[in-house]
Amino acid sequence: MKEVVTLFKEQFESLGMIFRISKYEDRASYQSHYLGLVWEYLYPLIQICIYWLVFGVGLKHGQSSGVDYLPWMVIGITPWFFMNRATLDASKSIYQRVSMVSKMKFPVSALPSIKIVSNLSSFWTMLVVSIVVGLIYGIRPSIYWIEWIYYFFCMIMFLIAFGIFNSAVSILIRDYHVLLQSVMRMLFYISGVLFNFETGSFPPVVTRLLQLNPFFYVVSGFREAMLGQGWFWQRPTLTIEFWLIVLFFLLVGSHLHYKFRSRFVDLI
Repeated sequence: MKEVVTLFKEQFESLGMIFRISKYEDRASYQSHYLGLVWEYLYPLIQICIYWLVFGVGLKHGQSSGVDYLPWMVIGITPWFFMNRATLDASKSIYQRVSMVSKMKFPVSALPSIKIVSNLSSFWTMLVVSIVVGLIYGIRPSIYWIEWIYYFFCMIMFLIAFGIFNSAVSILIRDYHVLLQSVMRMLFYISGVLFNFETGSFPPVVTRLLQLNPFFYVVSGFREAMLGQGWFWQRPTLTIEFWLIVLFFLLVGSHLHYKFRSRFVDLI
């Protein structure tokens, strides 16, 4: 637990630097492209159109829980796009910069957080898009929308915990990042992003196992908040399970990080 406290202390002490570097990385990533940062928002919009045409039109998954498929899918895919990219970027953040930070005094634990923050701009844009799509389809603001604050906090906490874990393991096991990419592709289809497996034909045991996925907790949470389907405390078991998973990654990730941090350069 002491390592977890140290981890968060370094994050708070480095907040200013995290935001400055993430802003610079946003600009640097697309500086050689004609459309620049427009791709940050254009790519997910293109993906949404593809999934809507395939699953909403082609496969006739037109509705879920009485809601049109497009707004249902968009509000779920918005946090997924952010979590997917932030997870993969954070996992290789230390590996990419460890040679640089080894030559200067730098809080290495802040590198995964920089990647998380640098992806936030596209998340806010996509959230606005999902709200507009919802309004077009007749979804109106409700008191449940304040739950987005809670689920946003859940999302950031999970990404920090998962990011510090993945970034350390990616250095210790060089093949881990490749494996993580494959796992994230699989999780996309079993996290309730494109279809609602809770109302499907899955056996109860399979459905229960799929609900343990922390990505599902965040995706379904954002969706339930927008559609006004309930409060997070009405799902106490899932909530406790989610925070236990976050705590697990925090404890193991911070332990691996501080145990091997002085050897990161040698391990690479």
